[in-house]
Amino acid sequence: MNKSMMLVTSTWDSQKTFKLIPVTPDSPYNEGIFDPENKVLAVISKEKKQTLHMIAKLNEFGDPQTLKIGRRINGKEYAEERKTLESFYEYYLENAEEIKNLINMIAINADSFDYDQYLTKETKQSSILAV
Repeated sequence: MNKSMMLVTSTWDSQKTFKLIPVTPDSPYNEGIFDPENKVLAVISKEKKQTLHMIAKLNEFGDPQTLKIGRRINGKEYAEERKTLESFYEYYLENAEEIKNLINMIAINADSFDYDQYLTKETKQSSILAV
């Protein structure tokens, strides 16, 4: 596998983190982002699949159709319908060693970008849980 992505500094939910961005057209992924709160690397593939999604039914003006009966069981105040949409495969890596292995396989700057600081950094939530 060619190293076809680059690590860059980013922000996720107001916390500093890193992203993976493609730098060559043959990259198998569209992007990757590390969630520092949950210590998970989400990687979005270029491969697509057909999936079912519940989406709002729209009126003739393009607005969600509001219901006359109030809220539905799921709490929404508008009608929904199930549609088949094309979406990208998503992969979630939770194990720190597996995250490091993937980064070292695909990132051109894995040896010079300090991504490990985000893998080991304590977050607000984890410090609260430790109390």
